[in-house]
Amino acid sequence: MLFCLSVALMAWRIDRGATLARRMANAQFAQQHYYTLWADSNRLADTPLRSLALDLVERDSDRIAHELEGAREMAEDIDYYLNVHDVQDEGFDMVAAYKPHVTKAVDSLENLYTNIQRINNGAKFSIEHNVRYLPATPPPLPPNVRKDKNGTYTGQMDSLRKANGHGRYEGNDGTYYEGNWKDDMREGFGFSIAPFQSLRAGEWKADKYLGERVNYHSYRIYGIDISKYQHIHGKKKYAIHWNKMRITHLGNMSKKNISGTVDYPVSFVFIKCTEGSSVKNQHYAADYRAARRHGIPVGTYHFFSVRTTATSQAYYFLNNTYLNKGDLPPVLDVEPTRKQVEELGGVQELFTRLRTWLKIVEQRAGVKPILYVNQNFVNRYLPEAPDIKRNYRVWIARYGDYKPDVRLAFWQLCPDGRVKGITGNVDINVFNGYRDKFDEFLKNETLR
Repeated sequence: MLFCLSVALMAWRIDRGATLARRMANAQFAQQHYYTLWADSNRLADTPLRSLALDLVERDSDRIAHELEGAREMAEDIDYYLNVHDVQDEGFDMVAAYKPHVTKAVDSLENLYTNIQRINNGAKFSIEHNVRYLPATPPPLPPNVRKDKNGTYTGQMDSLRKANGHGRYEGNDGTYYEGNWKDDMREGFGFSIAPFQSLRAGEWKADKYLGERVNYHSYRIYGIDISKYQHIHGKKKYAIHWNKMRITHLGNMSKKNISGTVDYPVSFVFIKCTEGSSVKNQHYAADYRAARRHGIPVGTYHFFSVRTTATSQAYYFLNNTYLNKGDLPPVLDVEPTRKQVEELGGVQELFTRLRTWLKIVEQRAGVKPILYVNQNFVNRYLPEAPDIKRNYRVWIARYGDYKPDVRLAFWQLCPDGRVKGITGNVDINVFNGYRDKFDEFLKNETLR
């Protein structure tokens, strides 16, 4: 046992005469014993059995800290979701309504952890025995509530008491789902959250999470990324007409829920500058200056190569890029094939090199770079580098119907979009948030 417990007081507050009298006068009631734990004058918890009360105190602080960490991650996920969504988004109200429950759980665990630490440091520990009087026969469950061994469902049900329609399920293990149901399975829109599992809000099918289907409209923040291929098609060269630029098509590689006509301003642009330690985009400087001149927030990206060192690539990028006040964070574009990762020495060697590049560029730029990857990279490799996943913003290429299930800054929707003022296909991107969050991003995350 990690704690040296000093049981200073065992308070038994049972008035046996009053108890007997009450039981005789109220035969329809039954006693429920419970135990209140105290650390000095701080209330820890109520439990139904004295053995559970002692077990609660004897639990080591690492276990409590683990539970607290899980609750805090749930709270962070909810805050993140609310920060990048708007009240007009489906699910916003449900997630916002659940936030106080998670906040209360965090506060309770923090109080428990603090007081158990105080007991370990010599605070007085006491158990107070109390009695409640409850109906001898528990009242029947409301018609919209159903319990099973794993948790409680509350909501709409059919004649067979299967979940059908809107409802919520609270699992005994801390899981929570609220949304639509069909034949006892999650179906349609809903959100789910659990300790150490990211919040998932979006479309469900036969109990499986598909992802968040975004509604595209003029309130969202759209941008593009460009390279030499927006200037050269075959042997022909084309100029970009920055004064005419408007996004007119979101590509054909996936179906999209679009409200109104696609006619959006270009609110940001990323331009390729370098690749490896010897390749440079000859149009970079002119495009960069044109974007700045037209008031478009601009950022620069480097395409990472597995054939040269990360250090040489970082300095090659820094020696050829612009890093001016107000610029978007620099981006590291990482797209190795599986064979290239194997030839490099494996995924850990890849991440060692990526950390080197990111660190060097961050020291010079003064802001954390953004990591550009595709969905396969996220699925296959990113779990191997939790520090990078936690500490760096992600710009992801995913040409599907559903929003990527990661914490991201930008989402590349398609490679075949159309922009007035640019010849040929253009990569179209959307910022993960609305205007207020984009303005906040420009204020706090750009170069100073």
